[in-house]
Amino acid sequence: MKLYEALADEIAQSIRAGVMKFGDRLPSVRKASQSRGVSPATVFEAYYLLEARGLIRARERSGYYVTARSAVLPPEPDIAMPSDQQSKPVDVSELVFAVLESTRTRDVVPLGSAFPSPLLFPLPKLARVMASSVQGMDPWSTVDDMTPGNAGLRRQIALRYLADGIQVHPDEIVITNGALEALNLCLMAATRPGDAVVIESPAFYGALQALERVGLRAVEVPTHPRDGVDLAALEQALIKHQPKACWLMTNFQHPLGSLMPDQNKRDLVALLARHDVPLIEDDVYGELYFGNKRPVPAKAFDANGLVMHCSSFSKCLAPGYRVGWAIAGRYTRAVARLKLTTTLSTSAPAQLALADYLAKGGYERHLRQLRQALSVQQGEFIQAVLRHFPPGTRATRPEGGYFLWLELPEGVDALQLHRQALALGISIAPGPMFSARRAFANCIRLNYGHPWDARIAAAVETLGKLVSAAQEAGRV
Repeated sequence: MKLYEALADEIAQSIRAGVMKFGDRLPSVRKASQSRGVSPATVFEAYYLLEARGLIRARERSGYYVTARSAVLPPEPDIAMPSDQQSKPVDVSELVFAVLESTRTRDVVPLGSAFPSPLLFPLPKLARVMASSVQGMDPWSTVDDMTPGNAGLRRQIALRYLADGIQVHPDEIVITNGALEALNLCLMAATRPGDAVVIESPAFYGALQALERVGLRAVEVPTHPRDGVDLAALEQALIKHQPKACWLMTNFQHPLGSLMPDQNKRDLVALLARHDVPLIEDDVYGELYFGNKRPVPAKAFDANGLVMHCSSFSKCLAPGYRVGWAIAGRYTRAVARLKLTTTLSTSAPAQLALADYLAKGGYERHLRQLRQALSVQQGEFIQAVLRHFPPGTRATRPEGGYFLWLELPEGVDALQLHRQALALGISIAPGPMFSARRAFANCIRLNYGHPWDARIAAAVETLGKLVSAAQEAGRV
């Protein structure tokens, strides 16, 4: 363990033990450096790590303060699934569209939104970079970079993977219109209508919609809120249903926020290799970690080209630019051809602007600020749930991303709660939209990717009252 990590752990233990309480000011960097006999840089690193964990927060020209309110947390959900796995058609789009439409107006508190606040991103700086880069854009680049995408951007993406110890050649990368297009292209490259595809349960509704659109059958495999997909259940599904692909999120799964341990990822890749089944890996939240290092994707353990890794800048840097990518292994040529015959190319100015922004630096600083903001906001949400929701409510504890999954007391109908909350100007995402079986009837997903303020605090309190009332009504 490094010196700054040991110092951070010691301070964290004092906070969790109640020695340091909410609102207490930490010693200045200079004072901590002198009293501990370490360099100021070590103290800075320790304080940053505590910020990333959501335990302290810097105030401008004032210092660092404890933000952890309580060591008490709601119990975690325990995801359970029927033992009789089924392969079934998907029909969730109408429900998903109805819920998503409710988040498109600013008058509604966006707890059901799938996106963090756009105010968390350096959009003005990106606009200036784009204005500058477009002026010098080579006209021939609109042809040369048509598919698979801007060479400079693909190189910058490859360099970021290299920094994490993952060898990716720029020629393996296909630039797409966001991660969702990358995921859909990979799905089309690996399957045909009528095939079975393994998904998580609960699953990202975008995966369900993609399966529904092209006539694929979903095989739901239970996913744990902490460790991700159940590998034993996955192996049973592979044997029983012989799926043509698996669509999984190994880092901060949507909606649970689960993070697969590295060994589980290694075992997952080995298991799929034995059955020769490709993995479509959705890694859009991988940069939004709260720990001290980025969790590696399953792609890092792929020696057979079976992992079709997809990500984007939409959740971590540039929402609205719609720039993503696929690293599709043995399916790269098929994905590039599908891209060429569907949307042809991704916006050349957006690609060029992102390439210039990454090359000039500043991305890591932005990411540190974004992670800190999301970590602090998560803490505010969890404590509000603890205060306002009735006993029996369970909540996940993600180590990254910006979603909380709540399991409400038995008898509370998430769809009815959605309608009641929307009538009061509050959006939520009900559990059934995350399952081909319309399961999770008493679960909801909340978005903590918006800065905590009085409006959001009041909305969470109102939700808690609605849940309590529904629980009481069910007892009558």
